[in-house]
Amino acid sequence: MNRLNAALTIGTGFTLVAAFAAVFALAAPASAQNQDTFTPMPQDQGFGPIDARLPSTPPDEIIKRFSAKETEFQEAISHYTYRRTAKVDTIDDFRRAVDGEWYEEDDVIFTPDGRRTEKTVYSPANTLRRILISPSDLQDIEGLYSFVLTTAEVPAYNITYVGRQKVDEVDCYVFDVGPKQILKNHRYLLGRIWVDDHDPQILITSGRMVPDDTRKGHQDLHPPFMTWRDQIDHYWFPVYTKCEGILQFAGVKGRSGQSVHIREVVKYTAYKLSGTSAKTVDNGQEVQNQNQPAPTQQK
Repeated sequence: MNRLNAALTIGTGFTLVAAFAAVFALAAPASAQNQDTFTPMPQDQGFGPIDARLPSTPPDEIIKRFSAKETEFQEAISHYTYRRTAKVDTIDDFRRAVDGEWYEEDDVIFTPDGRRTEKTVYSPANTLRRILISPSDLQDIEGLYSFVLTTAEVPAYNITYVGRQKVDEVDCYVFDVGPKQILKNHRYLLGRIWVDDHDPQILITSGRMVPDDTRKGHQDLHPPFMTWRDQIDHYWFPVYTKCEGILQFAGVKGRSGQSVHIREVVKYTAYKLSGTSAKTVDNGQEVQNQNQPAPTQQK
């Protein structure tokens, strides 16, 4: 996110204070990120205690298995169409109310000649006044929040086994992940993943996409996020992402600083294997559809 400067329409400096309660911290590539902490959810919302004992299967073998399944999934999802709805709100914490919103519904589809593309089906007026949606925000919304860790991408990450944890009724292996190095024009997950121990694929992703731009006049930081997947056909597909954080803008050129509470929600529905009837998943409930869904009203 960039802060909106009414006079210059450019971003100004800020740092991130995570809104979630801390359960673990990871060293980040940039000093501005070293204090970030992340959490999955409160323990009473489906996450059991972590068993930190080493599993009978070596962690390297688990990584090999789930990254191979993730590679299969990446190929499989490339043959699906679906709808993505994304909402970014700024929150006035004093009034406990939304004071600005960006909202968009897009269909990820195929053109008649077979090319994969996106079509915006609903996009009301942007009412955000305190921040700008940056290109990296759009990049995260359009694909990076639905993080996929393929075999080819494993060498770019430090992957540390944390333990086993039950999420609702699913037994999971838990890993901390972070980039070994930051390459120019690349973004990486810094956070934690939960992997189904029976069907080795990522079930939940939590953390932040890095790096952030910390240069004066160009700062662009992002709130922590969490993405949930649900089983559709033979794979775990992303169905819901929530991000929340307080962006603390530093004052520049005589201007005072400002805190902006950000909340994002991204939903992925109406998954349809090309040439079949649609399968919609909303909050874990599956609904069969024979046609593409019509645009919905903003919530």
